[in-house]
Amino acid sequence: MSFDIDKYKKLEVKELGLPGAYLIKLVVNGDNRGWFKESYQQAKLEALGLPHFEVVQNNVSYNLQIGVTRGLHAEPWDKYISMVYGSVIGAWVDLRKGPSFGKVITLELNPGTAVFIPKGIANGYQTLEENSIYTYLVNDHWSPDVKYVSLNLFDPILSIDWPTPKQNAIFSKKDQLSPMFSEIEPMEF
Repeated sequence: MSFDIDKYKKLEVKELGLPGAYLIKLVVNGDNRGWFKESYQQAKLEALGLPHFEVVQNNVSYNLQIGVTRGLHAEPWDKYISMVYGSVIGAWVDLRKGPSFGKVITLELNPGTAVFIPKGIANGYQTLEENSIYTYLVNDHWSPDVKYVSLNLFDPILSIDWPTPKQNAIFSKKDQLSPMFSEIEPMEF
């Protein structure tokens, strides 16, 4: 695993460049056995500025190979995303109606970091390591009837600089068929 636990000794919350989105630097403690972290602690995170977030479901995505690419999906719920193992490049595209519509942010996530992404921001990622485990807490239940917006991962208008190019990336047929940004209407809540 390629993250330095010595860099993660203080819990910090800072705003990302999208309204309502936050980067969380977690505390990771380790020794010769491995490491331990508190992925989400509501009271501590809210005291540092994270919005109130009632968790109702936890989802885990195991990714076998480097270059697995998932998303971009904007569901009608907030997400708190962290890594159990490995690392990814996360990409987020604001699909909410307003001045930040279409803005893209990317950053690397590892077990020492987390992000809070509000509803209406499309979420996607690409694995940088084999056996990466990506987990996210949500504040609403998934259902097959849920309406959400998906966006093409490789849309040139978005200019997401995925480390593994499309021709070598591993992604689902469903994600491959997602519409381009020019076909998307802003989401309203």
